[in-house]
Parts: sequence; structure tokens; C-alpha cells
Amino acid sequence: MKRERSPGGRAPRGAAAGEVADRIHSAAIHLLRGLRRQDDKWGLSAPRLSALSVVVFAGPITLGELARAEQVRPPTMTRLVQALESQRLVARSPDAGDKRVTWIKATPRGRRLLMKGRKERVRALTSRLASLEHSQIETLDEAARLLEIVARGL
Repeated sequence: MKRERSPGGRAPRGAAAGEVADRIHSAAIHLLRGLRRQDDKWGLSAPRLSALSVVVFAGPITLGELARAEQVRPPTMTRLVQALESQRLVARSPDAGDKRVTWIKATPRGRRLLMKGRKERVRALTSRLASLEHSQIETLDEAARLLEIVARGL
């Protein structure tokens, strides 16, 4: 049996976990799509920006590890890394002990670009949140804390 939505699209109190998961999933996609508009000015596609983010926050990282993190095949990741390298956003270096392994590291330029983009996305979101009431922002703060716990378990 499907639950009715209350006015404003909210699920009634006591909504099933599946319904809440569905709403969070949908909201997260719409939120990220909206914030992605901020990235257009940096000239990086979403896949390149995502890969750069992994390299900045998890690097240095091998090509295989990066491909797994981004859920793509190594040849696809090779092309992404080559593009990032051509823009001087990442650099490759051979492993000292195993010449078959190549490490990928963000360059200072890549790190600056990523952090500048993140700052712009946060600024855009902050601007949107400013229209909410203080109690709503407090609710979102608690929801963000819970989402961080959920995300760590995925």
C-alpha cells in the first residue's frame, strides 16, 4: 500500500525507510545537478571533475584504484587521466619498487581548481539555504550529520 503525501510533498510521520531512501535519493540527485551548474565555468566535464576530486582527497592513487573508485574500466580512466594531465591538473609518476604501477597525484593547479569549484558550489548552496528559517537550517544540520553516518556505511 502506498502512503499518501501530505501537502508540500512530505511523507507522513513514520514513513517507511524505503520511502525516505527514495526521497533522499531523488533530492540528492537534484541537488547535485543544480550545484553542477557552478562547475560549467571551470571547463571540466563531470567525470573529469569527479576523478580529480578523488585524486585530490584520496591521492596519490593508482590508476586501478581510481578506476574502481569512479566505477569505470581502466581504459576509460586512462583517457580521463590523460585529459587531466594535459590540463596540468594531475601528474603521473612511476612506483619506485614496481615499474608496472603508476601513481597519480594532483598538481597544485589541480588542487586549487577543485577547491575553488567546491567553494563556488558551497557558496551557491549557502545562498539558497539563506532563504530558510533558522529552525529549518538546524533540521538540515542534523539531517546532514545523519547522512554522513549513512554514507560511511555504503
